[in-house]
Amino acid sequence: MGEVTFMQEDDNHLEATRARFSSVLKRHGELTERLSRDSDKMIFERLQKEFEAARASQTQEVCLDTEQWNDGLLATIRERVHMEAERKAMQLPLDSSMLPISMFNDKITYKVGTKVICCLEGARIGIQYETSFAGEARELYHCVLESKSFLEKMTVLQHTVPFFLPIREVENDLLSSNAMKFIDHIGDLLQAYVDRREQVRLIKDLYGNQIGQLYHSLPYHMIEFVVDDFDCKVTVSLRYADLLSILPTGISVVAWPMNQSKKSPTGGKKGNLLHGSNKSPIRLSYAEDALRTLSLPEEIVLNLPEALEQNVEPKDPVST
Repeated sequence: MGEVTFMQEDDNHLEATRARFSSVLKRHGELTERLSRDSDKMIFERLQKEFEAARASQTQEVCLDTEQWNDGLLATIRERVHMEAERKAMQLPLDSSMLPISMFNDKITYKVGTKVICCLEGARIGIQYETSFAGEARELYHCVLESKSFLEKMTVLQHTVPFFLPIREVENDLLSSNAMKFIDHIGDLLQAYVDRREQVRLIKDLYGNQIGQLYHSLPYHMIEFVVDDFDCKVTVSLRYADLLSILPTGISVVAWPMNQSKKSPTGGKKGNLLHGSNKSPIRLSYAEDALRTLSLPEEIVLNLPEALEQNVEPKDPVST
C-alpha cells in the first residue's frame, strides 16, 4: 500500500512539473516568434528577391560536381565580383580589348549539390541553400559574403540561418581560413536541422493521438516525449552528438507503470502488459538500439507494443 501511495505522489509531482515546464516552453516559443518573425521575414523576402533577380539575369548556370567545387573556383568568383564592382564604381565601360571577353558579359550562377552560388551587386557572393526531407523540398536559406577587397578576408554580411544555429562561431572558425569549408558546413548544419525537425513533425502528424508531452530544444538536438497509449507511460529521451547529426547517440526508452486508477479498463493482452508484479520501470533496450539506426516514426510507435511484450514476459517457469 505504501509503494502504491509513493508511486501516486511521485507521478502527481512529475505531472505538475511537466505542466509548468510546458507552459514556460510555450511562452518562450511565442516570445521568440514575436521577436524574430518580422525582421527575419523582411530579410528573407529581400534576399530572395535579390537571388531571383540574379538568377533571372544569368547567362549561364553551371552545375558542378564535388571535385569541381574547389578553392580555385571560389577565388575566381571572388575576383569576378570585385572586378565588376570596381568597374562600376569608376563608371568604366566594358573594354573587350583589355579584359577577357567573357569576364563581364557572362553572368554565371553555380549550382553545387543543394547550394546555388550567385554573384551579387556590390562585391558580394550569395549562397542559397536548398533543404529537403524525404525527397520533398523544404525551406530556402541564404548567406551573403563580402570583403572590402579581393585580398581581404570575407565576412558574413547577411543571412537567414535560424538564430540558434552557430553561424557566427563557424564564421570565426572557418571563413577566413577555408571559405569553401565554411559554405559547405553551413549547408550541412541547415540540412541536419531540417532532418531532425521534420522527424519530430512527422511523428506528431502520424501518431499525435499516441504522443503525450513532447519537448525539444530549438535546434532539435534534444528531444523528449511520452507515449501513453499503453498500460504504462513510455518516456523517450534523445540526445544528438552535435548539430550535424540526424540520428541520436544518447538514447533512453523507459516504460513506467501507471497508477491502478489510470490503467486501461479494457482487458486483453495489451491492457495487461504491466499488470502483476512488474512495478519497476522497464528499460526498452530493443527500441534504444533500433533508434541508433532508424528514424523516429518507424520504430518508436510502431514497434513499442512488441518491445514491451518482449520485456515483460513471465519469469516464473511454472506459469503457462
